[in-house]
Amino acid sequence: MGNGVCSRRQRRIFQCLLLLTVVCGVMYGGLISYEMHKQLKRTETMALKYQQHQESLSAQLQVYEHRSRLEKSLQKERLEHKKAKEFLVYKLEAQQSINKEKNQHEDLKKQYYDLQEKHQIQGEDHSRLLDEHKDRYDKLHQAREQEVSQL
Repeated sequence: MGNGVCSRRQRRIFQCLLLLTVVCGVMYGGLISYEMHKQLKRTETMALKYQQHQESLSAQLQVYEHRSRLEKSLQKERLEHKKAKEFLVYKLEAQQSINKEKNQHEDLKKQYYDLQEKHQIQGEDHSRLLDEHKDRYDKLHQAREQEVSQL
């Protein structure tokens, strides 16, 4: 075998490591996706709770006669809306991060397949060159035997 070609064992180790990396990436992406889905469900539940709370506050505000109490309830409601909005913005950023990781995973997968194709082409080129050298060696060997026989 040539000096520049990986041994079967090295190639196998490289393939296993690459496969392990891809599998770990997929598992990590799945775990992140699952966690984000769980958090989204919690956020939806919290948003429903806030909506119900808001409706309750609105009904109470209609009953109360004092303006100071009405203003305090409105301030509290606005603060909750602001917190909910900030929380949803955080979730959106997290989802964008997951999408970025998915895109990176797809890029890595494409690179892997490109490298695999290049490896196959190089293997075919190596086999072809080996055959050519063998043919040339056989021809030179036959020519040498003919020269020896003529002498």
